[in-house]
Amino acid sequence: MRDKVAIISGSSSGVGAATARLLASQGCHIVINYNSNAEGARACAEACAEYGVETLVCQGNVAEDSACRALARAALDKWGRIDVLVNNAGTTKFVEHHDLDGLDSDDFQRIYGVNVVGAYQMIRAVNDTMQAQEAGGVVVNVASTAAVTGIGSSVAYAASKGAMVTMTLSLARSLGPKLRINAVCPGFIEGDWLREGLGDDKYQKLMEFNRSNATLGVTATADTVADAILHFISGPQIVTGETLMVDGGRHLAQTPLTRR
Repeated sequence: MRDKVAIISGSSSGVGAATARLLASQGCHIVINYNSNAEGARACAEACAEYGVETLVCQGNVAEDSACRALARAALDKWGRIDVLVNNAGTTKFVEHHDLDGLDSDDFQRIYGVNVVGAYQMIRAVNDTMQAQEAGGVVVNVASTAAVTGIGSSVAYAASKGAMVTMTLSLARSLGPKLRINAVCPGFIEGDWLREGLGDDKYQKLMEFNRSNATLGVTATADTVADAILHFISGPQIVTGETLMVDGGRHLAQTPLTRR
């Protein structure tokens, strides 16, 4: 990984920031992207710089194609290469799945705009460069166990992550052999994003419930998801078009879904 270049969308906090730090510890230069959390992005850059690598901090909403192309251009202008893309930027709306009036067309458009269209646009923005490089490049999409279990923060979110997994298959097939494209599917991730979305009480109850129903008795953290992302980047070079469930085995009690 030394002196390679990685773009990580949505890397001002959580899984994105943890992935940036982990790749920096391997000697990788990092493009840190944020939409609104400038302070978090700067903190992430400072943490990465402690490993002696270079960073770029770039604001931009990946739902906008111009922002995706600007991220790729910034990396090329500074380092002349792009080796890794981690599509981590994501958004949701917390709505119970039975509340059909809780989501409207604009909600779906916004969630899909970031979670699916944004990931597609980022891959398109780096594709020509990765195809031209002798070593090609690697893409990791951060999906969710919601993609295969149909649970999660809302129907729109689950559907968008399902679309992301399908897109991973389609693009892994069509952009190989130069690009390897895989997806990680985290379950419940400990941290501020879910805590703020669910509220303290529900967050704590769901975390305990998920732990008690996970085969390994744990829930995911930003760092453990980052470990899985690194596995796809620097691990088996013969793997593409795969999804990896990162949830302590929680999905084993969910698929196929059963009534209780």
